[in-house]
Amino acid sequence: MGGKSEAKALMERAKVPLIPGYHGEAQDEATLLEAAGKIGYPVLIKASAGGGGKGMRVVTASADFSAELASAKREAASSFGDDRVLIEKYLARPRHVEIQLFADMFGHCVSLFERDCSIQRRHQKVLEEAPAPHMDPDLRRRMAKRLSPQRAPSAMSGPAPLNFCSIGMAVSISWK
Repeated sequence: MGGKSEAKALMERAKVPLIPGYHGEAQDEATLLEAAGKIGYPVLIKASAGGGGKGMRVVTASADFSAELASAKREAASSFGDDRVLIEKYLARPRHVEIQLFADMFGHCVSLFERDCSIQRRHQKVLEEAPAPHMDPDLRRRMAKRLSPQRAPSAMSGPAPLNFCSIGMAVSISWK
């Protein structure tokens, strides 16, 4: 699948709602700063090739953007050999629920249902609990319908955790 930016572009083409953000190819500071302004602060700078909370920086004001971008890019390059980033609207203390899908190159796809990954430290999951506790049955049904294996993008192959982040009843989806 590639990095997070490529996965987000694939989900966007599949009409899956995403957390507002920028995941384009242009990586110059001016483009990224403009994107952050359009998204609205606070934003999260996230390493496209990353994981484990590395290369992630929360930026609360445009005055801090350049320094945080440089820091995120240095960490991304050092950790993953790739300094590309994406920008997302920062969601403070969201409920983070993942649905794990597995797909093969023949178009077969199955869901392994949901797990709650909300307990985190420095953007790194500390605890995953399955099934997600205190999950509203209607929300579980809507999540399953939105990401049923039949709607999986044709380019998907292998395991893919699909992330639902919610604050209250609003749900946005991203794909690692």
